[in-house]
Amino acid sequence: MNHLHAMSPSHSHGTATGSSGSFRRILVKLSGEILAGAPGWGIDLDVLGNIASQVGDVHKRGIECALVIGGGNIYRGVASAARGMDRATADQMGMLGTVINALALQDALEKINVPIRVMTAIPMASVGEPYIRRRAVRHLEKGRVIILAAGTGHPYFTTDTAAALRALEIGADVILKGTKVDGVYSADPMKDMSAVKFESLKFSEALARQLKVMDATALSMCMDNSIPVIVFDLTTDGNLLRVASGEKIGTTVLPG
Repeated sequence: MNHLHAMSPSHSHGTATGSSGSFRRILVKLSGEILAGAPGWGIDLDVLGNIASQVGDVHKRGIECALVIGGGNIYRGVASAARGMDRATADQMGMLGTVINALALQDALEKINVPIRVMTAIPMASVGEPYIRRRAVRHLEKGRVIILAAGTGHPYFTTDTAAALRALEIGADVILKGTKVDGVYSADPMKDMSAVKFESLKFSEALARQLKVMDATALSMCMDNSIPVIVFDLTTDGNLLRVASGEKIGTTVLPG
């Protein structure tokens, strides 16, 4: 647990020099809902500014950072598909929601002078660069933060799966899943007072118990490729830098 940053060579492709104990290259997965703040929809500019500030602090530490953002605060494709809309169309609309969030975060990061690039899985040249793996890695090596929008570019895949795929493609050391809760629990802590928080668990256990870490496809990809996931509370100021620096917070999901 205390040596998570000492990953296998296949996940240690970062070239930036972080501080002692820090991960060298991280992928941060943000839900769209976390950007909504109290209203539960749209984009809360105060929340957006706080997230940008936390990403900026990680960047200043010399940790290479990629972000994947969901779009649930704008549009939930799965919900519309459940009500009769064609699933592929609904998912494409959801992917466009992630691009809206990516542009908002890009704007917030530029305001605090963080070098940032938005890359989209669906080509839209006037909005962002097309996602090309080698170009994404080069941006990271040059000290730029990248936001990877539009999911995988294909319907039927969640942004959790997109985060797992992109993390593997860019050689990230870890996936940091920022949420509104401080880790993974045995049950919904808002509904079940007896819910127990896990400090760590194995992917196989998370899958078997259907714990809400990531969807099953994403978890299987992480398990098969031995990349850990840390679920933590992003709403607490400074937590992103703490977890990126190797501090033990949240729940760590490990291969096995």
